[in-house]
Amino acid sequence: MHTYIPFNHVSIGAEERAAVLRALDEGALGGNGPIGAQVQERLRGMLGVRHALLTTSCSHALELAAMALRLAPGDEVIMPSFTFVTTASSVVRQGARPVFVDIDERTYNLDPEQVEQHITPATRAILPVHYAGQGCEMDAITDIARRHRLYIIEDAAQGLGARYGGRYLGAIGDIGCFSFHVTKNIIGGEGGAFVTNDDEIAEKAEIIREKGTNRSKYLRGEVDKYTWVDVGSSFVPSDLLAAVILAQLDRMEQIHRLRQAVWQRYQHGLHDLACHGDIILPYIQPEAEMNWHIYAFRVSDPERRDLVLDELKRRGIGATFHFVPLHSAPYARARWGYRAEDLPVTERVAASLIRLPIYPDLTVEDQEYIIESIYDIFASSSRRATHSEPVNAAV
Repeated sequence: MHTYIPFNHVSIGAEERAAVLRALDEGALGGNGPIGAQVQERLRGMLGVRHALLTTSCSHALELAAMALRLAPGDEVIMPSFTFVTTASSVVRQGARPVFVDIDERTYNLDPEQVEQHITPATRAILPVHYAGQGCEMDAITDIARRHRLYIIEDAAQGLGARYGGRYLGAIGDIGCFSFHVTKNIIGGEGGAFVTNDDEIAEKAEIIREKGTNRSKYLRGEVDKYTWVDVGSSFVPSDLLAAVILAQLDRMEQIHRLRQAVWQRYQHGLHDLACHGDIILPYIQPEAEMNWHIYAFRVSDPERRDLVLDELKRRGIGATFHFVPLHSAPYARARWGYRAEDLPVTERVAASLIRLPIYPDLTVEDQEYIIESIYDIFASSSRRATHSEPVNAAV
């Protein structure tokens, strides 16, 4: 049996350890400290945005976005169902309704045609999710939003460092939300970020994030004391987390380069299996510049997907499926009456997707074992299928 290959492995080195020790030595443990300020400045410079605020998670960045835009009961936000639950729950917490629409079968991203078809007088915003670090069709989505006077909240949890049409994901719409969760390319263990070019939105977000106070203005010396000025919550992360994020940002180009090498070895290695018709390889649209966050292929016959996953697990390979579509989840069915068949493309993709291990220190040897195992599994299942076919008796 081959040594177990996990789905995810944290890439932490001497730089991150040194950064944490420096933070401890300097007493940088609270939020809104000097290290967090450095991370925010780094994000502003890299993304080319006017405002960047660190948060305790991408979930909180999304909630901050919904609160800053004053979403309320009766409002609708169009989004994909093929996403993590907090994309939708951030809207639901404000009393607004998520309107789930279908995805593009090639990229697994929001389908702009579906967006246009679902706009109503109640629509306030579009919430595209950049799946696997590949940008949605933001030119089309931006055009739709402009014509209908809608906000765009980008869920770029998986998209830090990736671009669409030369522009960084998260910096194209009105608000961008990022994740530094332990499963992402750039990590803090936990953590997120909220970015915007809109000064009014930024001011609201800054107050909400600081428990509804104007403490940030106080820390900048703009007021002589701070007080309660709005409804808010506590979304400010510790400088300890920021220290890890800062060290990771220093290594971002290296991390993405190593992930790209892994991604491309999979794409090349599985090519023959795709040509045979057993699997569907991931597609990259010409306008997208990836950050190589996920490598996911689809099984042509969805009924074989779970068998393939089980066999990979038996061989010590931590492959996995991905999102259970939100529209078919018990909460959405009970509250809004969604049915699985409402979004057929989403259902097909979710039922056939397999994600493979991808991280900077995945060895070539381990990756070759994964690829060989996939070929062997499909060859074995084909042989079993052939042998199980009934023999037609002569009449």
